[in-house]
Amino acid sequence: MTAGRDLDSATPPEILGWALDRWHPRLAIASSMADAVLVHMTSRLRPDVPVVFLDTGYHFAETIGTRDAVAAIYPVEVITITPALTVAEQDAELGPRLHERDPDRCCVLRKVEPLERALAPYVAWASGIRRDEAATRRDVRVVDWDAKRGKVKVNPLAAWTAADVEDYIAEHGVLVNPLLSAGYGSIGCAPCTHAVAPGSDPRSGRWAGAAKIECGLHL
Repeated sequence: MTAGRDLDSATPPEILGWALDRWHPRLAIASSMADAVLVHMTSRLRPDVPVVFLDTGYHFAETIGTRDAVAAIYPVEVITITPALTVAEQDAELGPRLHERDPDRCCVLRKVEPLERALAPYVAWASGIRRDEAATRRDVRVVDWDAKRGKVKVNPLAAWTAADVEDYIAEHGVLVNPLLSAGYGSIGCAPCTHAVAPGSDPRSGRWAGAAKIECGLHL
């Protein structure tokens, strides 16, 4: 999309403002609740924007607590989406610990399919992914076409670094998942996420020991 090139040097609030002007109220924000940077930024531009959160049934208590705090503090509508099957139902149907035996299928069932359902009413969605997070994300555009879902995808923070995010959090007192200060560089489902040593690749604690580095939500 030409907007992906035209807006590449714009600031995240400018990118968000452009997207909201075009698609609100048919634009949703997706948040993993690692931090509330994108939520905070959006809420300052336009209140009551829907924020989609995927409750996989495997989240850390800290992540659920961050979601609840975001819903209480920011003027947005937090929409919690759950998979078609509970963890117990999935275990009964497919066997326990699917995340160990077939993590790709587990992610499809507990993340990818629920997000597709959640985004069905919208024509565009925004995420907080950045190019510096992983090699698989180096070419992420600030505005792109999500061919898998047939929607516009906006990544306002794509060009930001981890330091940019930290500066924004400090300047605005943004809510942050407490696990980030406990050694978790990237936060996903509890069984598949581990703390990492200081200076390590932040995403190396996701699916540790496996070749998998993406859940399928973004790539």
